[in-house]
Amino acid sequence: MGLLDILLGRSKPALPDLDQLFALPSAAITLQAAVGFTPTGQGAVCFATVEGAAFEQTHREVQALLDADADRSGPPVELSQDSYGYSWLVSRRTPDQLPDLVNDLHAVNSALEADGFGPQLLCSLVGFQDDTGRKLALVYLYKRGTFYPLCTLSGQRKRDNALELRAAAALESDLRVEKDKTRWFPLWDAPGLTD
Repeated sequence: MGLLDILLGRSKPALPDLDQLFALPSAAITLQAAVGFTPTGQGAVCFATVEGAAFEQTHREVQALLDADADRSGPPVELSQDSYGYSWLVSRRTPDQLPDLVNDLHAVNSALEADGFGPQLLCSLVGFQDDTGRKLALVYLYKRGTFYPLCTLSGQRKRDNALELRAAAALESDLRVEKDKTRWFPLWDAPGLTD
């Protein structure tokens, strides 16, 4: 960044730091203590759909890598598409396997980035729920290197903003929480948040 950038108030965008994902297991403990949400065992990586053989090959390799995990129980990794045309690679683990789920998400992001598809990566999320069935996700914004909590109200396209703010305040010492709340996107069709 040069002098002209400083004078004009321009700054370089934050670089993605995928290692931030490894803070999620400790953040989950804080989230449970502060607002009563525990992991569901479901996580996903969202990316802009890309056509072409190179992307298909990368997708198959990532899916094969994750499905080859001998400790994986339940359904295999699956690819879905939301109503906005974005693709989601969904991984499911048991709720007590959050570190393994985080490894899955990190592997997907790293593989896509290494094969030149980093610009298509949008976000990753890990699902949580409370005793009443309310759902919350911790969303990692790939291009910002930050997290935000997302809590949607069951069966509605509405958010529980008060709960999101409480969760964000509780997590500030565990995660790099996104300060610009206009970037706290709703992700209505995200896997794990829909009923």
